[in-house]
Amino acid sequence: MRFSRRDVLKLGLISIGSSVVPSLQPPRLLPAFPDYKALGRISVQQVNFYARPDATSPRIGLLPKDHVFPWLREVSGYHPYRITQRFVESPEGFIWSGNVQRVENHPNEGQDELPSTTLGEGMWVEVTVPYVDLILDNPPARSPWLKENPTPRLYYSQVLWADRIVVDTDSGTRFYRINERFGYGDIFLAEASAFRPLTASDLAPISPEVDDKRIVVDVTRQSLSCFEGSREVYYCRVSTGAKFDSSGNPVKEWATPLGPHPIWRKVISLHMSGGTTGGGYDLPGIAWTTLFVGNGVAIHATFWHNNFGVAMSHGCVNSLPQDAQWIFRWTTPYVEYDPGDVTISMPGGTWVEVVES
Repeated sequence: MRFSRRDVLKLGLISIGSSVVPSLQPPRLLPAFPDYKALGRISVQQVNFYARPDATSPRIGLLPKDHVFPWLREVSGYHPYRITQRFVESPEGFIWSGNVQRVENHPNEGQDELPSTTLGEGMWVEVTVPYVDLILDNPPARSPWLKENPTPRLYYSQVLWADRIVVDTDSGTRFYRINERFGYGDIFLAEASAFRPLTASDLAPISPEVDDKRIVVDVTRQSLSCFEGSREVYYCRVSTGAKFDSSGNPVKEWATPLGPHPIWRKVISLHMSGGTTGGGYDLPGIAWTTLFVGNGVAIHATFWHNNFGVAMSHGCVNSLPQDAQWIFRWTTPYVEYDPGDVTISMPGGTWVEVVES
């Protein structure tokens, strides 16, 4: 379903009264995603799918970015040009798993009003559907990712700040106004049913009675371990700084810095950008960000690839959203829902040891 330009102008505000700026393109309501518990979303421009979990088997065809399909199972296979040897089985065939984000589809009712916080009216919200289209509420676009993206979207597991409720006067459909606290100033509207409001329990500290905590990130094994004393209490695969760019050129500045580093800041959601054209990045709504090096290196949730266990980043420690959230809750300093951001002076919080094994 699409709105006309006139429909956009008829949107009315429930919370704070103000006019709605027409978007750069008509908004779309959520599509009918496949009715299946586990879903996969293609996270790159296009991928091949094969007759078997083998990249040398017959290619059946191509799937475009954001194609959503039933995730039937993940199996071991063979890809001669990849370290990860896992494939996802779909009704179309087998797809190399590194380019598939595992997602679910959980639409929500949408809130009638927003809570009051020290940041003003608003709340932290998490995307709980495979993707949701965005309407730019204050054109022209400012963020590099938005200027280069004709169909901007948010994806499953991203977390952002919603500071207004907007209702379509004809259908009654609710939209949240998404206003990144640390972005370029772009403001969006997105269908409210795509988001789950976070609660204080999503940030509740894990094992706060334990003082002796540390994290070990092994860039050789591409792993992260959490220790309480000498006991390992959590383990996950990660993607640390890549050694080479997409052209195969070595890039020393992308390496995750070795050595012990104290956590100095934690924030529920952060807009991350850096680098230059061709080798740069610009990503909104990076959830569960735990910064441990002063130049912005962090452990954080990742939605744009599923190739954990392989060095992929520009220096940060990429992890699955559920892993990043657990680490966020377990490490110090602990973060409260309001304001969802804390900075600590030296000697800092939990220490992160980046090692080569």
